[in-house]
Amino acid sequence: MDVGNFLAGPYAASMLGEFGAEVIKVEHPIGGDPMRRYGTPSPREDASLKWLSEARNRKSVTIDLRQPEGVALFLRLLEKSDVLIENFRPGTMEEWGLGWSDIHAANPRLVMLRVSGYGQTGPYRRRSGFAHIAEAFGGLSYLAGFPGETPVLPGTVPLGDYIASVFGAVGVLIAMRHQETTGRGQLVDVGIYESVFRILDEIATAYGMFGKIREREGAGSFIAVPHGHFRTADDKWVAIACTTDKMFERLSVAMEMPELSSSSLYGDQHKRLAARDLVNQMVIDWVAGQSREALMTCCLEHEVPVGAVNSIADIFADPQFEARGNLARMHEDDIGEVVIPGVIPRLSATPGRITNLGPLLGDATEQVLHDLLGITATELAALRQQRVV
Repeated sequence: MDVGNFLAGPYAASMLGEFGAEVIKVEHPIGGDPMRRYGTPSPREDASLKWLSEARNRKSVTIDLRQPEGVALFLRLLEKSDVLIENFRPGTMEEWGLGWSDIHAANPRLVMLRVSGYGQTGPYRRRSGFAHIAEAFGGLSYLAGFPGETPVLPGTVPLGDYIASVFGAVGVLIAMRHQETTGRGQLVDVGIYESVFRILDEIATAYGMFGKIREREGAGSFIAVPHGHFRTADDKWVAIACTTDKMFERLSVAMEMPELSSSSLYGDQHKRLAARDLVNQMVIDWVAGQSREALMTCCLEHEVPVGAVNSIADIFADPQFEARGNLARMHEDDIGEVVIPGVIPRLSATPGRITNLGPLLGDATEQVLHDLLGITATELAALRQQRVV
C-alpha cells in the first residue's frame, strides 16, 4: 500500500513493484497525488511525464483518509497487506487515526515504511522536508560547486528523494525477512537528510578525527589529480579519473609525454597533488586539442579511465544504454511511445518488469475494493455519493 505523495517513499514502492509486489496506490479522490501535475505535462490529463515514469506498476484507488469512513476502509485494506509506505509530515497519520500503534493493532504482521524530511524523532521532526532542503541540511550541497562560489544543486533531480527511497526499500526487505521468521511487522523510519548524509564518503570521520572540513572542489577531487571534467575541441566534455600512479602513467603515455610519470616529476600522487594546477593544465591543453571521439579512442586504447559527460541526447544514442535495456519503451494507445528508465538491478532468475505506466486516478478502485474487501456495486455507489472514494 502506497499512500504517499511525490517521490520520497513512493519510489521504494516502484522498485518493489518492478520485482513482483502488487502495489496499490491510495490517493485522495479529488486531484490525487500532486506528482500527477508536477513536471512536464503529457498528452494524458492529470499525468505528467514524471508521473508516467515514477508511478509505474501501480493500481490507483481513491479513498479520503480525512473521513472516518475512509480510515475504516483503509484499515480493512491494510489487514490484507504486507507493507505500507507513507511520507506525510510526522504526526499527520496519527491525526487521522493511522499512526503506527493503530496500524500495528489492525495488522501485527504489517511492515510500515515512513519517509520524511527529518525522520520521526528529534527536534526537527515536524519540519517539512524536500530533497533540495535535505541535500543542503545533510551536507551534500555544501560540497557542490566551485571553490569560493555559491553552493549549487547537486544535479537538477531530487537526488535525496531517490536515495531515501532506496534505503527505505532495503529496510522493507530486511523487515520482511523478520516478518517471515517471527510473524511480526515493524516500523522502518527513514529521514531524507540522513540518507544523503550516509553517502558522504569520509567527511564525518575526517572532521571528527582532524577537524578537517571538506570544501567545494568543482569537478576535481582532493585525493587525486588529474581527476575531473575536461572540454574537447568539439566543445564536448569527458571525465578522466587517475586515482592511482599506474593510471597516471597510462595517461602520460597516451599524452605522448611518458616522462611526466617519472619519479623526478609527477609519478607519485603526492607530487601531483602538490602541482595540481600545473598537471591539470597540461591535461586541459591535451584534451582541448582533440575531438571527444578521438580523445575517447586514445584513452581507451591506453586503458585510461575515461567517460563521456553525457547529455540525455548522448544517452539515447549510446549502445551501452541500449544493450543493457536502460531505456524502456512503453506504448500507450492514447499517447504513443513513452521512454522511461529501465529496471535495475538485473536479476538472472527473477528479473524485474514494468507492467504499466503511472495509472489514471482511481483506475482500480472498483476492482480492488471488490476483490479484497468484497464491496458490492451498491456499496461502492454509496461510498462515492459520500465522497469517501
